[in-house]
Amino acid sequence: MKRFAGLMLSLSALLALVGTGIAVAQEKSGAVPPPKILVIGREYTKPGKAGAAHEKTESAFVQAMKRAKWPTHYLAVESLSGKSRTLFLTGYDSFAEWEKDESAGQKNAAFSADIARAWAGDGEMLSDTDGGTFQFNEEYSLRPNVDIAHCRYFEIGRFQLHPGHDGDWAEAMKLVKEAYEKIPDAHWAMYTEIYGTINSTYVYFIPMKSAEEMDRGLAQGKEFEAAMGADGMKKLGALSAAAIGESQTHLFAFNPKMSYPRDEWVKADPDFWAPKAAAAPAAKKKAAADQ
Repeated sequence: MKRFAGLMLSLSALLALVGTGIAVAQEKSGAVPPPKILVIGREYTKPGKAGAAHEKTESAFVQAMKRAKWPTHYLAVESLSGKSRTLFLTGYDSFAEWEKDESAGQKNAAFSADIARAWAGDGEMLSDTDGGTFQFNEEYSLRPNVDIAHCRYFEIGRFQLHPGHDGDWAEAMKLVKEAYEKIPDAHWAMYTEIYGTINSTYVYFIPMKSAEEMDRGLAQGKEFEAAMGADGMKKLGALSAAAIGESQTHLFAFNPKMSYPRDEWVKADPDFWAPKAAAAPAAKKKAAADQ
C-alpha cells in the first residue's frame, strides 16, 4: 500500500532478453508464481541522495507498516544501470484485492498519518516519482515460478510497441518461447502494462540469485541462435523491427532495508531480509596507569 511506478524486443533488445539476460533456473523449493497484478512505484533520487540517505527516509515507511502489522508487503529494488531510482513492487491477486488494501489504508487514521509523515521526509530525497499497473501475461512468460526469497537481482526489460503491431509481437514471442523451451535454465515473467502507458507495453522480469548467473546467461545466446536457426533469426529480426517502437533493459538489486518482505521470505533467508544488529563493541580496557 506504499505507492505505485514503471519499466522488451527490437532485434537487439530481443537478444538482450533471449541472449544476455536469461538467468539460471532457481531452486524448485520455495518457487511460487508471479502475482497476477503488479503495482510498481518508481522514485528518482536527487544527486547524492541515493544509498544510505534514501534508506533512512524509507525506513519510516517500513516501520509504519510494521506498527500497523499491515498484511500487504512490497519489494524494493535499486537501479544498477540508468538513472538513479528505486522501484517498489507490490503484488495482488486481483484488482479487488488492491482496492481493499487502499480502502483499508484510508480508513486507518493512525496508519495514514504515519505514511504522510514518512512521505514528508522521503520527498526531500526525490527529484520525481511515477507509477504503472501491470497484469501477468502467462502466454508470453516462460517457467515464471521462482524462489524470490533467495534472489538478489532483477533484469527488467520494457518494450513499447508500434500501434497496430500486436500481431507481429505475438508471432515474435512465439518464436522466442519455442526456442527457449529447448534450454532448461531459461525463464522469465512477462507483464502487460494496463495503466500508465500510451501504446501496448510489455515488461519482463528475470530474477537472479547472484551476479554469476549473469555470466552464465551470456553463454545462452549461442544456444538460442542454434535453436532458432538462420531462417528463424532472420524472421525474428523482421518481426521485431516491425513491432517494437522503443525498448530498455536495466539491472536492479534487491534492497532489504527499503523492503517490507513477506514473512515466508524472512523465514527462508533471515540473514538477508532481517539481519540482526551488530553487537556493541566491548568497552576498552583502562590504561595500565589507571589500573
